[in-house]
Amino acid sequence: MSKITIGDIARHAGVSKTSVSFAFNDPSRLPPETVKRILSVADELGYIPNPLARSMTSKRTGNLGLLFPQPLPVALNNPYMMELLRGVGSVCDTNGYNMVLVSPLLGSMSQAVSDAVVDGFLTIGLEHYRSTVRLIEQRHIPYVMVDSVPFDGAACINVDDTHGAYEVMKHVLENGHRKIVILGIESGKYGRYEEYVGTIHHRMQGYQQAIHEYGLEIDDEHVQLVECECTSEGGFAAFERFYADDHLPTAIVAMADIIAIGVLDAAEKHHISIPDQLSLVGYDDLPIARWLNPPLTTVQQPVFEKGQRATETLLKIMNGENPDAEIMLPTRLIARASVTGVL
Repeated sequence: MSKITIGDIARHAGVSKTSVSFAFNDPSRLPPETVKRILSVADELGYIPNPLARSMTSKRTGNLGLLFPQPLPVALNNPYMMELLRGVGSVCDTNGYNMVLVSPLLGSMSQAVSDAVVDGFLTIGLEHYRSTVRLIEQRHIPYVMVDSVPFDGAACINVDDTHGAYEVMKHVLENGHRKIVILGIESGKYGRYEEYVGTIHHRMQGYQQAIHEYGLEIDDEHVQLVECECTSEGGFAAFERFYADDHLPTAIVAMADIIAIGVLDAAEKHHISIPDQLSLVGYDDLPIARWLNPPLTTVQQPVFEKGQRATETLLKIMNGENPDAEIMLPTRLIARASVTGVL
C-alpha cells in the first residue's frame, strides 16, 4: 500500500495542499467546517503526519521539556516530583502539548539541552547549573525556572520556603524539644549551610530564625545539621548512624517528606516509637503523609499548583506575553500526630 500524502488528502477533500497544511499546522487560518472535512478525510485515508515535517512547517514541536539536574531514576524516585509532574501534565493536556523529561545524557547537562526537541523548558532546581540556563538562552528557547533563585529577570515559580521551615521548627520547639537533628538535603557543601542556595538555603533560613528565637544555634549541643540523600534510603541511613552512635535526638526535622519516611521505617525497625520516643516532621505534605503511621506533621506546599503555574507561565512567554518575573506560592504548617511534647 502506497504512502498517503497531503496531495491525496487535498484531492479527496477538494481543497489545495496548502489548505491541508493549514488544517494540521495552523487551523485558525481556515473555516472550522473546512478543517473538520480535511481531518475527516485524512482519518479515512489513514494519513499519519510526519512530526518532523510538521515542526519544520509550524516552527513548533508540540513538546515542553522538564529539565532535571539528576538522572531520571533518581528524580522520579521522589513522590514530590510525581506530584509536580501531575500539575505540569494537567496544563499540557489542556493545551495540546506533550511533556518531555530531560536529564543529563551520560552525565552531561549541556548535551541534554542541545539534543532536546522542545518548544520550551521548565528547569527544576538548577541552582548549580547556571551555564546550562545560558545554553538554553543561546538556543533562544523560552524557559521558566522552578525551585530556583531567579536571575536576569527570568521567570521563576517558588514557594515561601523560609516561612514554612520557620513554622515547622517553631512547632517542634514549642513542644519542648531542645535536642534536635535537622536532616538536610545533600548539597555538595558537606554541611556548610552558609553556602546553601535556592530552596535549601531558604529552608535553613526559616529553621535558623525559629532556633534563634529560642536562644539556640545550629551545630551546638542542642541542634545538629546532617545532610543525607533526598530519598527514603537517605533518611533510613541517617537514622541508622544516630542509632549506632547512641545519639538519638528527641526530634528530627527532615527537609523533605521522603526523608522523613525513611526515618519512620528505620525507627520501626529498631522499635523506636514515634512520637512517644522521637518526634518527627517533614516538608512537602505529599499525599502519603496523612496515611503514614503516625500521620506526619509537615509543611504543605502546593506542589500540584506549582507545576500548573509554571507551565501556564511558560505558555504565556511562548505566546509573547511578559508574566511576572517571580511567583511566590504560600506554605502552611500541617500539624499531625508525629510530634508530641517532651515530658
